Amino acid sequence: MTQPSGMPHNPGDPVNTDPEATSADRAEAAAEEAKAAQDAQADASSEAEVDPTLDAGLTEEALPETPDVEAELAERTEDLQRLNAEYTNYRRRTERERQAIVENAKAKVVGEFLPVLDDIELARQHGDLEEGPFKSVADKVTKILQSQNLQPFGEEGDPFNPEIHEAVQDLSTGGEQVVGTVLRRGYRVGDKLVRNAMVIIADPAQSDTAE
Repeated sequence: MTQPSGMPHNPGDPVNTDPEATSADRAEAAAEEAKAAQDAQADASSEAEVDPTLDAGLTEEALPETPDVEAELAERTEDLQRLNAEYTNYRRRTERERQAIVENAKAKVVGEFLPVLDDIELARQHGDLEEGPFKSVADKVTKILQSQNLQPFGEEGDPFNPEIHEAVQDLSTGGEQVVGTVLRRGYRVGDKLVRNAMVIIADPAQSDTAE
């Protein structure tokens, strides 16, 4: 029986004779084992991970609205309501201002015709507007000014109002005062006062006879 001698079976193989070749093979085998272990660990980690998009979706659906979001929504709603109210007020104010400008311009133009209306009124009192061409002209002028919302006021017996009546004489003796005699009629354009009526104040009982 042959006893082991401690010598390799093939003494001429470079693996058994070249120390560098033997070390390189061992290093390569160790590297392959390490790489295989690393790949296995990476596969295990990837299986344990959850899809971040799925996790985000579940989180968004599962979490209810926080009090902060509700408070912010209420604040934004209140801001919108306030802005809407401010815009509505601005629009109304602008419309009033525009209407006031129109009324002022109209009153200024119509006011230039008041002396003509005074002459027409005097002619009517003297009976000069019964017929003829002057009556036709007077009627046309009056109609045009009335179409511009010009309204006369100041009639005998009207309660005296110092805001619209200009008194040149006071013949009243009691506490109640009325218009006795109209010396010049007053005019309005809509709600705007164009000219005060010039009057003589009298007592109610004297209003029919005051001259």
